[in-house]
Amino acid sequence: MIRVLLVDDQPLLRGGFRALLDAEDGIEVVAEAANGEECLALAREHLPDIALIDIQMPVMDGIETTRRIAADPALAGVHVVILTNYGFDEYVFNALRAGAAGFLVKDIEPEDLLHSVRVAARGDALLAPSITRKLISRFVSQPLNLATGTGLKELTNREREAVALVAQGLSNDQIADRMVISPVTAKTHVNRAMMKLHARDRAQLVVLAYESGLVTPRNP
Repeated sequence: MIRVLLVDDQPLLRGGFRALLDAEDGIEVVAEAANGEECLALAREHLPDIALIDIQMPVMDGIETTRRIAADPALAGVHVVILTNYGFDEYVFNALRAGAAGFLVKDIEPEDLLHSVRVAARGDALLAPSITRKLISRFVSQPLNLATGTGLKELTNREREAVALVAQGLSNDQIADRMVISPVTAKTHVNRAMMKLHARDRAQLVVLAYESGLVTPRNP
């Protein structure tokens, strides 16, 4: 059972999402919150698998809420998915850097929402190739993060290769095909890289890959 926490200051939107998710086998909405402070309290109480969090809320916005969830060891199993009305923008970029596993636009089709919840629950990033390209362009003018670059030295060559492929938006199966290894081995490389770089999930691994210079817009 995938346990979901809904966080949005609009009761009508929460109600619609809840009706859709609760009607699906294997998914349960365990709580609702109207702002970030309520979210943190309910997340600690229920320990959901997924927190669907609106990016713009009163009291505490989605970015700060995401940052606090990512910093709390007790909430390490909570995957944050950001909800936004606007598509990929500066808010979403900052949320991904704060530790979000991905993001969804609020007018998403019902079947896509259900699929996305399942994807996030198993630890995969909700980053389509088009979103990855926007992440790449966002890093073009930024200086490298030297601290992250130092951390990359702990990776094996195969782990570095796997991280570079994750940064292109490839799934474990696609990485396995590209590296000519089994999907299980590909997942192992990715998971070990995440642990060594202290990345919560694949989305943060993508951010770290570009910040460190492991991959660049001219050398994906």
